[in-house]
Amino acid sequence: MAQHGGAALDSRHVIIQVDGLYPDDALEQSLFAPQPGDRPYDLEYHQLDLWPTGVDLPKPWSSIPEDLRQRTNGILTLKMRMTAEDVALFPNLKVIVRMGVGYDRLDRVALAKHNVTVCNVPDYGTSEIADHAMGLVLSLRRGILLHHERQQATPPASWNYINSPLVARLQNKTLGVFGLGRIGTAVALRAKAFGFNVLFYDPYLPNGVDKSLALERTKDVRDLFRRSEVLSLHAPCTRETRGMVGYDLLSLLPRGAVLVNTAR
Repeated sequence: MAQHGGAALDSRHVIIQVDGLYPDDALEQSLFAPQPGDRPYDLEYHQLDLWPTGVDLPKPWSSIPEDLRQRTNGILTLKMRMTAEDVALFPNLKVIVRMGVGYDRLDRVALAKHNVTVCNVPDYGTSEIADHAMGLVLSLRRGILLHHERQQATPPASWNYINSPLVARLQNKTLGVFGLGRIGTAVALRAKAFGFNVLFYDPYLPNGVDKSLALERTKDVRDLFRRSEVLSLHAPCTRETRGMVGYDLLSLLPRGAVLVNTAR
């Protein structure tokens, strides 16, 4: 035990990064290495390999040695799901960090019952996902995928116009954004740069956000779907939003509309 500010603290905390995302953990080990006199505790860090990059399916949490599970206080994970049964495998767990925005892969009810704090990384991948969403919009709306498929033929097709309702000019078309969080905002700004008129729906944002970003706001989700010639989904997966986008809303989209889903 170590003393700090008159209170006794456990001297060693065990942290595990379970996915195995990186070739080595040299940087983490250097950051968590014992530093006498600098802090009243030690950190023991382990990089595991439950779901390394390039592997389709994960190993189970139970494959972690029991001794390590018993001592683990903190978990870092990007892709792993955690059920109530998995939570029970870590009796001394205090915090779990989802190394991304969404945390629907974690059983938060079970974690709360065990007094485990759940954290996320709200700004993870904001630009990358927004770029990807716009890439999908352009691939469909400008016929890039259709032309690519024709060039894959044997022999490759000669260049010609493609008569498809997907292919259209972008300028002055309406791009709808369902959920104007960090990523939704990044998509909206990119869409404006391409000449789209941007319409968004997000009932949780304060008044004035539309004016500060020069966007149009609707407070009726059905209006969003009716008017969006391109619709990009960016809502988190919650009890309120799960299953929210179904036939009743999708059937309102204009004929030939494009739907892009980079959310959950």
